[in-house]
Amino acid sequence: MSTPQPPMPQAAAGSPYAGYTSPIPVVRTHLGHAIASEWTKIKSIRSTMWTLGVFVLLVVGIGLLTGGVVAANSDEAGLGDENPLGLGFFGLLLLGTMCVITLGVLTTASEYGTGMIRTTMTACPSRGRVLAAKSIVFFTLAFVVTLISSGLVAVAQIGMVSDAREPTGAEWFKGTVGVSLYLALLGLLSLLIGSVIRHSAGAITIMIGAVLAPLVIALFMFSSSLEDLRQALFEYSIPNQLSVFYSNSLTETGPSGWDPLWIMLVAVAAAFGGAYALLQKRDV
Repeated sequence: MSTPQPPMPQAAAGSPYAGYTSPIPVVRTHLGHAIASEWTKIKSIRSTMWTLGVFVLLVVGIGLLTGGVVAANSDEAGLGDENPLGLGFFGLLLLGTMCVITLGVLTTASEYGTGMIRTTMTACPSRGRVLAAKSIVFFTLAFVVTLISSGLVAVAQIGMVSDAREPTGAEWFKGTVGVSLYLALLGLLSLLIGSVIRHSAGAITIMIGAVLAPLVIALFMFSSSLEDLRQALFEYSIPNQLSVFYSNSLTETGPSGWDPLWIMLVAVAAAFGGAYALLQKRDV
């Protein structure tokens, strides 16, 4: 049974090219085409390979180093009842996070710097579709790479630290899948900020400030009148929210369980709405 072919475009009646039929079939484009295009772009540029390569190197390297140090000193200070997967926190914190943030910003902002965005929007005039495709491709890539890296580190550390207790199923899920979802959403937030700012250095600076500033500011709040604000900055800082996935929160109050994921999801949804609205109004 032959596969039906899409209709061939024909010249309008009265046109000097009346009767001409184009050999190029007309195909109605959809989100899948935009995703394929964005995947081709993100896997073709060197910054993706370099950034993800450094991310894996830092997360795995620091994770194994931390596990080795703890294993060497396990006779003096074991982990006790602490979640052994928490050792992977050090590789993801700051250095690993910076790599995800940088790649997220570059996924959108770099196209404005090079002018490639004009070609992208010409090929796909639906700007919302372009933004959605970039978001889907980046989120999937960031999640998979983080999941593989965090899972590898977790398995290695459990094997290295002999006196560590066996993590529960919930701890395994939060320490691998949960933290991967959170970092992928953080990177997606960076992508959306890059779309709003349209400047790589500026967007990266804003995101690094969002990660570090609340915690640093809280450390220097010594006045008792600012205690409530200081506590809130500690509780809702991104490093503390990241530590919640390892049951190792910096504070006894504030987000717990899966709260950090929902907080980040709300932030991403708000940023996506803002980025979409500006994308529709601005010229490229």
